[in-house]
Amino acid sequence: MNRTDTTARTALVTGGAGGLGAATAERLRADGLTVTTLDLQGADVHADVTDEDALRRVAGEIGPVDILVNSAGVVGPNKPLTETTAEEWRRVLDVNVLGTVNTLRTFVPGMRERGWGRVVNFASMAGKDGNANLSVYSASKAAVIALTKSAGKELATTGVLVNVITPAVIATPMNDSTVPDVLAHITGLIPMRRIGRPEEVAELVAFLASERVSFSTGAVYDISGGRATY
Repeated sequence: MNRTDTTARTALVTGGAGGLGAATAERLRADGLTVTTLDLQGADVHADVTDEDALRRVAGEIGPVDILVNSAGVVGPNKPLTETTAEEWRRVLDVNVLGTVNTLRTFVPGMRERGWGRVVNFASMAGKDGNANLSVYSASKAAVIALTKSAGKELATTGVLVNVITPAVIATPMNDSTVPDVLAHITGLIPMRRIGRPEEVAELVAFLASERVSFSTGAVYDISGGRATY
């Protein structure tokens, strides 16, 4: 296989059974990529991103991955910081942060060896602004942003680019469980006065996963309807 042929490239999308992951997988397939979705259920392969041994087994089954999209994530508790528990923090950080670390550790070495790769991590505007009563989620997504910046610098001369997107609230199943008044509040912070659509986010991911990006790594890309202030 000619790995310089864009139509021969492969992508792995975690959290690919629904929401932003599913929309991203569909968009990348439209570009002619061979896409594997990974999720706990309902995806091409079933694995938990917190289980690094399981990810290694997946890597052995599906072969080289040129594009890694880390969409798997959980929102966690919606309550004041002082009411959160250590167990709630561990659960969210395990999925949102260590899950991303695990996929990077599993799939980036192969990209580096082949001299080309694209990693797109999913963070959130909450990781930049901090949302009240979502301290665990906000902190986890801030960690993903910093992780991306660090990895981008480490891999800057390898041909592997690592970037992160920070959506505002998007119409996905994950937000179906968000308390209505919280959802209304964070939607009200968006100057466009609407929530985003999964296909809009997927379009940005497709750009960051492509040859069209060549001089950007460790960067944060907002898709927030104007909410972002920095």
